[in-house]
Amino acid sequence: MSEMILETEKLAKIYEDHSSGRVEVLRGVNFQVLRKRIYYILGHSGTGKSTLLHLLGGLDRPTQGDVVFDGKSFASMNESELAAFRNQQVGFVFQFYYMLPELSLLENVMLPALIAKNSKGKERALALLERVGLSHRLKHRPSQLSGGEQQRAAIARALINEPQIVLCDEPTGNLDEENAQNIYDLVETLNREKGQTFCIVTHEESFVKGRPDVFRLSQGHLTKES
Repeated sequence: MSEMILETEKLAKIYEDHSSGRVEVLRGVNFQVLRKRIYYILGHSGTGKSTLLHLLGGLDRPTQGDVVFDGKSFASMNESELAAFRNQQVGFVFQFYYMLPELSLLENVMLPALIAKNSKGKERALALLERVGLSHRLKHRPSQLSGGEQQRAAIARALINEPQIVLCDEPTGNLDEENAQNIYDLVETLNREKGQTFCIVTHEESFVKGRPDVFRLSQGHLTKES
């Protein structure tokens, strides 16, 4: 098994806007992601961080270039193959928790496993919710939970199908400093315990200062911080 799990090759994304014309969001991004690491991608609002994450997770197609996951090119996959890849190999965590209000916390976390017809979904959900400190909240609806609790649940949901990589888009953007730190601590603990690779997009530089794999996206180019 290769140490590299994902890489991009001259990745570009260009939007045609009627008011401002041609907008180059990403310009030839080359990015290599190794297994069992945590990558942080910094950048100001509007620099294309979310766009890059969506391309890495197969949620969008690049204008030019390619994403290669575990040796397989996204360009070679059709839409149904990409959908299966997203469900089985990738976990997503967003700034907004996207919990279904009519479902309990346990049901929300189980949802990706139900879609994947995973018979161990409930067992895994219970174990993950205990791991993130929410085993006492199983029957609660999202509206009964704090922001920090909902984000911990969202991380549990992202891990339910045991993905190889977890992509986090501003996961602490709606949290206060204490809860944000708790989320970063939880990610580091899960990375050590379960070996999943994490790519985290954030603008919160204070939380990632001194980390080994920190990158900055600016003017369409991705560079490693020294």
